[in-house]
Amino acid sequence: MPSTSFATFLIITPVAFFLGIIFSLFPYDYPLLWSTAPTPPSHFDAIEAHLKLLHNAPNLITRILHIMLAMGLIGLISKLYKPSESNMLFDGGSLVLYMVAVIVYIANIIKGLRIVSDGHYGLGLKELNQDQLDNVDSSGYDVDSGDSVLGREDNLKVLAASNTILALVLVGVLVLQVGQWYADRSDEKALREFQAKEKAESASTPSSVKRQGSGSEAKKTK
Repeated sequence: MPSTSFATFLIITPVAFFLGIIFSLFPYDYPLLWSTAPTPPSHFDAIEAHLKLLHNAPNLITRILHIMLAMGLIGLISKLYKPSESNMLFDGGSLVLYMVAVIVYIANIIKGLRIVSDGHYGLGLKELNQDQLDNVDSSGYDVDSGDSVLGREDNLKVLAASNTILALVLVGVLVLQVGQWYADRSDEKALREFQAKEKAESASTPSSVKRQGSGSEAKKTK
């Protein structure tokens, strides 16, 4: 039980850490995705400056981020070692969601940060003709050249949408871990009640047998 609790700690801590980072980016992402008002050019400049700061952060910051990422994987894998039915359901689902977050981070976030840091944007989807649009994959890259065709606004929106996906996936991990804790707690409570009931029944059985024995002895004496 203590080892399981420590493994759960290894999962919840990095997930909460990443959700905190995503929440700090929400003021930048909200006008891009959720606001109906036109986004002013100054906001794009502010987003670019912030993302460039993140991408060009010292190596220590990047290492801390990757250590937290590895910590979550270690926690999930350790809980799935010799798994029970509960582990397969809750921790297996958590591992799938966590890997989705890792893939989104590698495929969208890292590439997007490199593009923003370099400042080399594509023409933009609005500037492409139909033939060029047909040659664009789902991540916004030309399938032949491998270059990004997303413009400045489109690329920043992709990063904002990726942050939203990460938030939803990581919240799903937390929900599954809390669900597992609640299910295990309910099972332990039911087991304690069952054991207490069995103990009470076993304690009452000898006394009833003893009363029956004393009654038969009294009849023999008469």
